[in-house]
Amino acid sequence: MQSGISASQELVSQFNTLLDSDTHFGLLVNIASEQLQPVKLLTPSSPGASFASNVTSLLTPNIKPNEALYIILRRYPSSPALVAVTYVPDTAPVRQKMLFASTRLTLVRELGSEHFRDTIFATTPNELSPAGFEKHDAHTALDAPLTEEEKSLGEVKRAEQEAGSGTGTREIHLSQNLAMPVSEAALAALKELAAADGSGGRELKINTESESVELVSDNSSPSSIPELTQTISATEPRFTFYKFTHSYGGGTSSPVLFIYTCPASAVGMKAIKARMIYPLMKRAVLTVAETEAGVKIEKKFEVEDPSEITEAAVLADLHPQVEVRKGFSRPKRPGR
Repeated sequence: MQSGISASQELVSQFNTLLDSDTHFGLLVNIASEQLQPVKLLTPSSPGASFASNVTSLLTPNIKPNEALYIILRRYPSSPALVAVTYVPDTAPVRQKMLFASTRLTLVRELGSEHFRDTIFATTPNELSPAGFEKHDAHTALDAPLTEEEKSLGEVKRAEQEAGSGTGTREIHLSQNLAMPVSEAALAALKELAAADGSGGRELKINTESESVELVSDNSSPSSIPELTQTISATEPRFTFYKFTHSYGGGTSSPVLFIYTCPASAVGMKAIKARMIYPLMKRAVLTVAETEAGVKIEKKFEVEDPSEITEAAVLADLHPQVEVRKGFSRPKRPGR
């Protein structure tokens, strides 16, 4: 799920400067030399300037239409006072998009999640204008604070709905700072596959709005790799788990394959966001499948189009041919 990139000592030092001094408004961060590196500290031109004024005068000039950037801003008067913004414009290079998306959790975690009240993902400069932040606030305000009584009532209603429909969602805690929503249907399907008598495939998708893992409803039960690839979406990314029952070398085995497909043909904002989120959550999905559902994955495949997965390629990966080396034969002497 993470990219393996870590915060540099220079970034930690400048971040501590931001924390210790109220005179700084923000800190810009990028990725260079496989590390999170500071770009510059933002200092208001006048004491007591408003957040909107600082955004207009300091932030806007540093935003480029084709370069990704992390932006840490001092926004709230009390602790936690910071907001972490991941700015990934649509016109940025594809590799940069993937790298910034898969490292955004690392930035907050390594600098200390307790310092951040909010995280924002933006793709256009307008989202980082004063009006853009107001729009984000208005959207967040839709989830108004509830009283303890309202919370308790809501939990009861939610439990009743989940018990009746069987389509609830669980928070799977993968670490101290990371939890991933997974639908009960997806977990149940993976557990069925992991069972001794489990068979066929289970296809999962990510709801890009809620960033939760869901089961793709499909009544088909593919019995071969060609049948399986016909069931996998050719227009949206998917995580597919398939129990490949086959005969080889006089025996039968049923290894579970994990196939991550990410079609390059899809276009539009939704497709771009999906291509960022899926690599970010891939490792988490694998962790949930193995630790929560008991799925033992034998082989993993990553391709763009489902048609790239062939039975011959899978068999070659599962049962690699052992090269037999012949011993060195000394050449015969001339005349013999």
